Amino acid sequence: MSTNELESKIRELRQLQALIEETTAEAETIKDAIKASMGDSEELRAGEYKVTWKAVKVSRIDTTALRKALPDVAQAFTRETTTRRFCVA
Repeated sequence: MSTNELESKIRELRQLQALIEETTAEAETIKDAIKASMGDSEELRAGEYKVTWKAVKVSRIDTTALRKALPDVAQAFTRETTTRRFCVA
């Protein structure tokens, strides 16, 4: 790809990313309005739609506390991974 083609693709990508951010913000605003309407209810029905908003319990290991209390165990179960981060500036 030529430099001009790359620049055009990057410009298009940035425009699409801005559109996604704007649309995501709009969606979050709508979700917040629906949640406000629901109050403490876990379920809402509106015509053909059913919306649920329920508490979900999740259990996770506190790795900071584990490293502090049992550093050898934490080290034994720690694995390193490598990823590539794509960023347009």
